Amino acid sequence: MSELLIENHGAVRVLTMSRPDKRNALNMALSEALLEGLRAAEADDAVRSVVLTGAGRAFCAGADLSEFKDLTPDNAQLVERRSELTMNLHRIFSQLSKPVVTAVNGAAMGGGAGLALAGDVTLMASTATLGYPEVKHGIVAAVVMANLVRNVGRKAAFELVAAGEPVDAARACALGLVNRVTPPEKLLEEAVALAQKFAAVERDAMAATKQLFYRALDLPFEDALQAGRDVNKRMRAFNKNREGR
Repeated sequence: MSELLIENHGAVRVLTMSRPDKRNALNMALSEALLEGLRAAEADDAVRSVVLTGAGRAFCAGADLSEFKDLTPDNAQLVERRSELTMNLHRIFSQLSKPVVTAVNGAAMGGGAGLALAGDVTLMASTATLGYPEVKHGIVAAVVMANLVRNVGRKAAFELVAAGEPVDAARACALGLVNRVTPPEKLLEEAVALAQKFAAVERDAMAATKQLFYRALDLPFEDALQAGRDVNKRMRAFNKNREGR
């Protein structure tokens, strides 16, 4: 079975991590397939938005710990490759011009929680949990911390990574980690419906909105205003030219 299932619902592409017997843990193969799947969705003009979810009872258990035995100082090349792959996977969501809805159907732990938060919008099943247990394994919630601290206040973020305790869906929503909580049987339906709303937005307007959103997130206030001004002028010129065709 492929590590990643791909299905189209009109202009919405649904990517399903498919290692249910391993709770969709991120081994090298799944990580590479997911990165390639997101790149392919970006390159496909027929795709206007993306939904990411997991097969079985879990969304994603995080890194596949069975591969850690090979990630040793004596195997520096593999360590470097794995770290680079993880960084690129968590970075690509904000680089895509198309919106991504993550549908957290079950436990999202460590790297899985990072993927959940990497989505532009996150829906979570009422029965799901989310957490960063790395510290309990003697490691650090490292790459995933970048998205976490941008999605939630510093006090809550530190507690999540330092205590390593999971939170339920209601708490995740209260903290602003996810947008909304849905009954598990309605999760994918609602995620696809939301993605279809995004897909209906004019393509260039959506791409510019997403690009500016992530730029403004990290810019000083004055620089963010200027970036918004530049996009405002560019989009007005684009619309004028389009109306003249």
